[in-house]
Amino acid sequence: MNKHGTYVRKPEWLKIRLNTNQDYRGIKQLMRTERLHTVCEEAKCPNIHECWATRRTATFMILGDVCTRGCRFCAVKTGRPTELDLREPERVADSVVKMRLRHVVVTAVARDDLKDGGAYVFAETIRAIRRKAPYCTIEVLPSDMKGDDESILTLMNAKPDIFDHNIETVRRLTKRVRAIATYDRSLAVLKRVKELSPNTPVKSSIMVGLGETKEEIVETMDDLLANHVDIMVIGQYLQPTRKHLDVVRYYAPEEFAELKEIALAKGFKHCEAGPLARSSYHADEQVGEDSRRRHDLLIQQEENENGTE
Repeated sequence: MNKHGTYVRKPEWLKIRLNTNQDYRGIKQLMRTERLHTVCEEAKCPNIHECWATRRTATFMILGDVCTRGCRFCAVKTGRPTELDLREPERVADSVVKMRLRHVVVTAVARDDLKDGGAYVFAETIRAIRRKAPYCTIEVLPSDMKGDDESILTLMNAKPDIFDHNIETVRRLTKRVRAIATYDRSLAVLKRVKELSPNTPVKSSIMVGLGETKEEIVETMDDLLANHVDIMVIGQYLQPTRKHLDVVRYYAPEEFAELKEIALAKGFKHCEAGPLARSSYHADEQVGEDSRRRHDLLIQQEENENGTE
């Protein structure tokens, strides 16, 4: 809904092409069989058909499917979680092997009911994937874990290939858009991760279309760069249901292209910007050089072994 109180119609160029081929159906069946959740489904990601059917990538959502926070942009269920399955890391790793993923994103609902915010399960999931699929690069997308340093250290000791935490929106709109999380605490988490692991790419994302100004987007870029963020993602906010925040306006592809140019000129190493860009979109293209070399070496070893059988 815009400032005049009328709903903003979705433009024709934002319509999504569905692809429910055998790869898509196979991944969906595997998720149900293994009792796993994906943010692709829970958050109604617009890229699910491209990722599952074409790129064969998925973002696993661990720690259950009930979030302790009620952010006004998010479609994930909110309430009091009851699920904590310590066998989940092994099931995720087994699924990575079955899907033959080369890059995996692991995210989670916010678990403010847990002292460490779920950091231990994140770390165990990373380690399980490393054991069973050493060729696979791993990106993590946790909540701010309330900024707890011990929790951040627990997660980073497992050595993910990319750390991603989303600031979601500009400073002025944070209180209206997010629940519990704060703009400055998100920046502090991103900075702390870079201090702990200087060679790990650090990423953050924002949604546009919530009423922010171009100047505020640029200010957010500067804040992220000042806290050592390497990669920025800029995507269009899409209202999941009528109960969620209204879309104030839709950005045109040309505007996303301009924002990407600004981000790269300012010094980000990589920027994904587009109507359907999301945190994990094309994430496999964003791993650091050390991780890419390890990945390519292990892939070559696997191919050599298969070729000699």
